[in-house]
Amino acid sequence: MPAYIRLLAFFACLLPTLGQAALAVVASSSSTGMLVRELAGTHAELAILAPPDRDLHHLQARPGMLRALRAADLVVAIGADLEVGWLPVAIAQAANPRILPGRPGYFEAASAVALLDADGAADRALGDAHPAGNPHLNMDPVRMAQVGLALAERLAELDPAHAADYRRRAAAFQSKVDQQLTGWRTRMAAVPGVLSFHRDLRYLLDRFAVPQLGTLEPVPGVPPSGAHLKQLIDRLQGTEGVVAFTPYQPAQAPQAVAAALGWRAVSLALEPPLDADGDAYLAHLERWIQALAGGA
Repeated sequence: MPAYIRLLAFFACLLPTLGQAALAVVASSSSTGMLVRELAGTHAELAILAPPDRDLHHLQARPGMLRALRAADLVVAIGADLEVGWLPVAIAQAANPRILPGRPGYFEAASAVALLDADGAADRALGDAHPAGNPHLNMDPVRMAQVGLALAERLAELDPAHAADYRRRAAAFQSKVDQQLTGWRTRMAAVPGVLSFHRDLRYLLDRFAVPQLGTLEPVPGVPPSGAHLKQLIDRLQGTEGVVAFTPYQPAQAPQAVAAALGWRAVSLALEPPLDADGDAYLAHLERWIQALAGGA
């Protein structure tokens, strides 16, 4: 066969691939972005709206967000009202009908799993209320693997040509998680309990049966008062535990409580790094487990 015919045949085989543009996917956080990166690889062009050092409860819609959302084929959010203060506004301003809630281009992680603390009161006087359930499911690797399976189906719906790849990669991520659980469970058994700033560690503690000893916030989103901190110290005096908080939460109160109780205080980000894939997400959880278990 002449060389030019072989060359034409080669490019003819490439045409279907060249004609398939990567999905434009926007993730609200680095944890949802991690799932997109792990499942989609080069099949998606990914933009992440919130950096990992920010509180997802409290952001503002910015022009860069709107540009990303305007071009998006899919938005992947945590949901359960975690981004309610800014993401719906940004989606509305982007005027992209593909990504409106209820359309295939909008996906919430919270819709794929059972949530803890569901059916709470929807009274804002009680702080940052989440009646659908606690939204901080990204701290539970098992739920994140379940979300990955559901997200793979949504990606397959939007991009059928790569459906098998999405499903294979989601199953592989679930397998990675399963391989870590026994060791993590053994190490977390040594943690007597955790006093957190907010209820953002709820899923991690529940997954490994670690007691939640309370929160420094008297109600979600309300800063701790001196009276509330004294009550916590009086109640927990003479017991063992760890005080945990994140870098965007004020350090003074957790450090003071830890000192009063003679406990360790640990501070780590809730979200994995901005460029995280599945392995980096598991390394992120490993840092939390190492910090809480104190080397156990």
